Amino acid sequence: MWCILLGLAIVAANDEPAIAPDLVIGEFEGAGFAPWTAEGDAFARGPARGAKAAELEIRGGRGDGVASSEQDGDGPTGALTSPPFTIQRRYLAFVIGGGRFERDTCIDLIVDDKVVKSATGENSDDMMPCSWDVGRFRGRTAMVRIVDRASGEWGHVNVDHVVQTDAPERLPVVTQPLYRETHRPRFHFTARQWTVDRLNPQRREEGWINDLNGLVYHEGEYHLFAQRWAKCWLHAVSRDLVHWTELEPAFWEEKPGTGTQSGSCVIDHGNTSGLSPDPENPAMVAFWTRWDNKNHYLTYSLDRGRSWKLGPRNPVLVRPERDPKVFRHQPTDRWVMLMYGERAYHVFTSENLMDWRDEHSSIPDSYECPDVFELPIDGDPDDTRWVVVQGDGKYSLGRFDGKRFEGLTERLPSDGGPDFYATQTFNNVETGDGRRIQVAWMIHGSYPDMPFNQQVTFPRELTLRNTPAGPRLFRVPVREIASLHDSEQVFPARTLKAGESFFASRSGDLFHVKMEVDVPEGATLAFKIRGVPLVLSHAAIACKSSPQPVQGALKSVEVLIDRTSIEAFANDGEASTSACFLPGDDDLKLTALSGDVVLRSLTVYRLKSAWTIPEDAR
Repeated sequence: MWCILLGLAIVAANDEPAIAPDLVIGEFEGAGFAPWTAEGDAFARGPARGAKAAELEIRGGRGDGVASSEQDGDGPTGALTSPPFTIQRRYLAFVIGGGRFERDTCIDLIVDDKVVKSATGENSDDMMPCSWDVGRFRGRTAMVRIVDRASGEWGHVNVDHVVQTDAPERLPVVTQPLYRETHRPRFHFTARQWTVDRLNPQRREEGWINDLNGLVYHEGEYHLFAQRWAKCWLHAVSRDLVHWTELEPAFWEEKPGTGTQSGSCVIDHGNTSGLSPDPENPAMVAFWTRWDNKNHYLTYSLDRGRSWKLGPRNPVLVRPERDPKVFRHQPTDRWVMLMYGERAYHVFTSENLMDWRDEHSSIPDSYECPDVFELPIDGDPDDTRWVVVQGDGKYSLGRFDGKRFEGLTERLPSDGGPDFYATQTFNNVETGDGRRIQVAWMIHGSYPDMPFNQQVTFPRELTLRNTPAGPRLFRVPVREIASLHDSEQVFPARTLKAGESFFASRSGDLFHVKMEVDVPEGATLAFKIRGVPLVLSHAAIACKSSPQPVQGALKSVEVLIDRTSIEAFANDGEASTSACFLPGDDDLKLTALSGDVVLRSLTVYRLKSAWTIPEDAR
């Protein structure tokens, strides 16, 4: 019997396909780099080996030679490009060290003249193994390029042992299809993977989103920009605020280490800047602050944000401030810039976007990432207020004459959730349907073993409405959410006795929920969403946050539930709370924790994913 089993085991083992041998692209063991092609000076001395590699403290190479751009220090720049080859294995693997400058000290995989994969060192000369899953490119022609465009500290790259393999020394962290990863939100914007931090997989800096920037509407497209650690502005476009296409980053820091911090975009109708040679094609103009929090730059695009140029007169402003918010003030026919510095927003004006005048006017006790816009009260164009919003979402209402803001309210809360930050609205909406659309960075989200980090709130429409306490800002999800409705379940009205529960769903992860409720004083309704409680009381809601109050009684609640986020809106958006989470189960369960609670209506929509797999990721 044991002989038979052993024989079967041997047959099974012999039936397993043998792992194909590695195909070497570059091992750099010769005197020079041939057949690779070198450009510039960075690789002029050939591979670093022996005593030279030891002198440079290069560790972790495979063999004697290493492709290093550091042999004459960090000053020289250049590139090293492999001959074309056909992709024949599942992975492309290598070891890499050196500077951590995405795009500037890196190794790139190029297919069809486009960079499809990229990686950097970690500001360390300890070379670490890395691999890319290139299975989707099998059979196509590719090249590998090792790039050094940086000249300052850590302005070098070290690479060795570039091979095609089916058994890499270290597998890619995530191999799930793009936009189908386990914790990827399905209808909240997230950045696609560009490169991955190999030493700290939880950080994922290159799939990172932080401050939202430059939101602008132009020619039927909503443009969403966001910081990525001040290295570049991410860029995505949408025609319906639901389905987003992420483009390549709009623009990068001027040179490594200078930074591209937060800012804003405008459309220069009238060509006041003179940046466009065609009056029918206005420039899209972005303003942003360098890493020094002093020099403020302008970049512009003449092709709907697909390519960008530095402005001809940078820096356009030198001041110890940051986060420029630029907008058109129609009554005075001028551009206005609010700049954050010393806990105040400072006001500048310009006729041409190039020359800025300090109006010596400020909005005190403010907090970074300003946003400012005018809204009618209850839709009345003759009765408006200016809204000034801080990065944390707190806002004040007042009047603005183009130079000075007169506050008429104290700072008021908007979204009180723990994960609502760096909020901005879209400029230039008057050329569309006129809605004021807001999004925010959902800060603090955790996404283990994912190639992305952070997400953006679902777009919401802002309105000003009169209340017993005066005009207040309301916010609700944009109506386009209905385009994702896949099925609808309407529950009959019911009363939940104290301690009684019922399930609105026992499976699924994408929902749009609408309910009308009557929660008497002293009663509490818990809506447990995939393990996270949304607590509804007589006059407030709370989800991983302090209670967010409404005036009078709580009457209605609208909830958006994605794989890793919850956004709840009370009384048609009078109060809201946004939170990130990791699900504990798949249930939607309502429980009357105390007192009897009336559910006057409950509708649960299951949602479809907003993502489609882009052609270059298939």
